[in-house]
Amino acid sequence: MAQLQRLVVAPEQILAQQITLTLPQQHYLGRVLRLRSGDRFIAINGFGQGWLAALTADVSTVEILEPIQAQTELPISVTLLMALPKNGMDDVVRQATELGVDRIVPILSDRTVLKPSPQKLDRWQRIAQEAAEQCERLIVPEIQSPQAWGEALQIWNAQHSICYLCAERGARSHLLTCLEVGSRESATASAITIATGCEGGWTEAEIEAAIAVGYQPVSLGARILRAVTAPLAALTLIASVFESASESAYGNRLGG
Repeated sequence: MAQLQRLVVAPEQILAQQITLTLPQQHYLGRVLRLRSGDRFIAINGFGQGWLAALTADVSTVEILEPIQAQTELPISVTLLMALPKNGMDDVVRQATELGVDRIVPILSDRTVLKPSPQKLDRWQRIAQEAAEQCERLIVPEIQSPQAWGEALQIWNAQHSICYLCAERGARSHLLTCLEVGSRESATASAITIATGCEGGWTEAEIEAAIAVGYQPVSLGARILRAVTAPLAALTLIASVFESASESAYGNRLGG
């Protein structure tokens, strides 16, 4: 089953045990993949549910055979607040999806140069969907509309999740150290928000505003990372720590 093609379908396409395909989906399955009646694939709704499905003789519909369970999601929800870089956002969206992010919020910071168009947002959402299908996720990350930093802090703050601000290198605690402590002390935590800056980093005023709403400034190491490298480094650490902690907890339950 792991090798079957995956396809994201909208919830409104699903009725009882059938899925109604859109014309582009019919073309993709029938003409691009050359699937025929009875051939199987995995349909996902992008919100954590997936089904083994089979094409019917009527190419416009699909029969749902059974739900599937997949251990491909992180044990904690991760929101990435990313000050928009000058370029490279396509790759960040794709790779952040592969690393398990649930939500990406583009941030218009004081040093942001890029002001994306609605077409850019649509493109990033399509990239996230394609990446989710490729890496066998059941959740397609949501790419939100750009928000000013002050506006974002009113929504994404310590009242709702554990919050880390990736600031400059130096005397700050390393994100890895904070995550390891947090995974032990906050066993019931269900969400993390991680914020990374654009070229030039965050201003002092932006850092102070984040601290005021509960963000912990952290370092990603002794080297200066590019704006498109920092979020991927942070997400890799988050995935590693919390997946490892989840596996350890599972192993302890089996041993008990």
